[in-house]
Amino acid sequence: MTKLEKYFPAMAWLKGYSREDMQTDAMASLIATILLIPQSMGYALLAGLPAVVGLYAGIIPAILYSLFGTSRTLAVGPVAITSMMTATIAMPFALPGSENYAAIAMMLAFLSGVFLILMSLLKMGFLSNLLSHPVISGFISASAILIAVGQFKHLIGVQAHGNNLIELAKSMMLHSKDINLPTVILSAISITLLILLKRYLTPVLSKLGLAKNTASMLGKAGPVIVVVATTSCVAVFSLDSLGIKIVGDISNSLPTIPFENFTLDTMIDLLPGAFLISIVGFVGSVSVAQSFAAKRKQDINPNQELVGLGLANLAAAFSASFPVTGGFSRSVVNVSAGAKTPMTGILTGLLMLITLLFFTPLFYYLPTAVLASSITISILQLIDFKDFLRLYRFSKQEALGLLATFFVVLFIGMETGIIVGVSLSLLFFLWHTSHPHIAVVGRLPGTEHFRNVNRFDVETDPEIVTIRIDENLFFANARVLEDYVLTLISRHKDIKHLILMCNAVNMIDASALDSLETIDDRLKSAGVMLHFSEIKGPVMDKLTDSSLIENLSGQVFLTQHQAIKALTIKQADA
Repeated sequence: MTKLEKYFPAMAWLKGYSREDMQTDAMASLIATILLIPQSMGYALLAGLPAVVGLYAGIIPAILYSLFGTSRTLAVGPVAITSMMTATIAMPFALPGSENYAAIAMMLAFLSGVFLILMSLLKMGFLSNLLSHPVISGFISASAILIAVGQFKHLIGVQAHGNNLIELAKSMMLHSKDINLPTVILSAISITLLILLKRYLTPVLSKLGLAKNTASMLGKAGPVIVVVATTSCVAVFSLDSLGIKIVGDISNSLPTIPFENFTLDTMIDLLPGAFLISIVGFVGSVSVAQSFAAKRKQDINPNQELVGLGLANLAAAFSASFPVTGGFSRSVVNVSAGAKTPMTGILTGLLMLITLLFFTPLFYYLPTAVLASSITISILQLIDFKDFLRLYRFSKQEALGLLATFFVVLFIGMETGIIVGVSLSLLFFLWHTSHPHIAVVGRLPGTEHFRNVNRFDVETDPEIVTIRIDENLFFANARVLEDYVLTLISRHKDIKHLILMCNAVNMIDASALDSLETIDDRLKSAGVMLHFSEIKGPVMDKLTDSSLIENLSGQVFLTQHQAIKALTIKQADA
């Protein structure tokens, strides 16, 4: 990879781009645009913004990511999780639908972009590892439930707001007298049609003689069919006069940015929320990108992904929209439509722009209940209760982390849930590393291999005891090793040599070094010599000039077999 390709990844695929690729990507982008327009508008409503903002978010951000991201298939734009987080974070600051609320959404996108760019400059792609699988699973499942419950207000035609399940439920109960029966009927019909089309459209198309791939691709057009059908019905029969809410007038002009509503104090208050959006968006995006890249035997550069997503969010801010990221459903649409390169994202963005400028009147009678139905059906697929059962059987600690994240997100809020989940993950990690597995080992008869005396029938010598620690040595577990050794010495009265087998130790910090020196001093006073075996090169490099090695009572052996052989001969000579 050349230096230019490293910083401008589009050069890698543009070099060999052909006319055939353009034809394939153009068709894929046309299909993707048709499928993504109602989804994008729905996610804008989910974020508490006008539907047209979803189109804004799918234009320049998608184009910039396609040029600067490293995934060939990832589609960037508004997604459910970041849309919900935007609404959750913005609502305490302003009323949804107001100009100030729109400005806050833009500030969130701007700050998220800044965070992502800064993380890329500091090579902090590793931060995605802070969100463990249980935390992500608990967060997504709870968020999916919140999103589905949040959409319920559109399905029954009432106004309701809240950041958690309790607030949403209370708000909807207070407005229960405002339930609109025609909206409820339309929602029920829409959900039923969406479910039936999702399950049976592809098989029906296959039976009609369409190729498997074509049938599968067109089978995803269920939401588009429902949108076209319901919009036509509302327009023809004037159903909006019955109280069914519609999208209404959509401006076909380019967005304007209310800079006068941007304040430094508000930006400072939004920093924690923007950071969480950037981390959650980045983790989800990289996960999706890596899963598709693995199937196509392609590489993903997490730090360059930070650049692509950062620029996309900055573009979202200056497009008068809200935070964006790579979405699984958007990417599946891309792949199913036959996208070969990121040119699909560029063409999709341009088609979104053409739609914005010339075709927005077609969405005037689009019912918001239908958009909510589509979001509800798609988001419920993210709820995964089986994951908890699988984790519970494998690791009760991780299952607890999943449950804690799930319930805190559900009943308190998204931000708190993420913080609790990450904190629990770090606490469990520290607990695990501070309670390392330490074993007395012996030699398997007739071999040079050493195994745990409690698991295997091994050879041992009462005067030579070897312990193996299966963890790095640092401040959190240094005293544990120290206590273990001293307890061991008190139980083995005949011991003359203690060997610390370090084949699983990749790091020793200053606290552990002090503990090792203390162990050596106490063993000397007890007439026992301390030896080391199988110390790894990088660890030995750090220990070479330390006082531990200079004053060590015993020796450092390259292998455990050499240590036992040498000390056995020494014992025999003595």
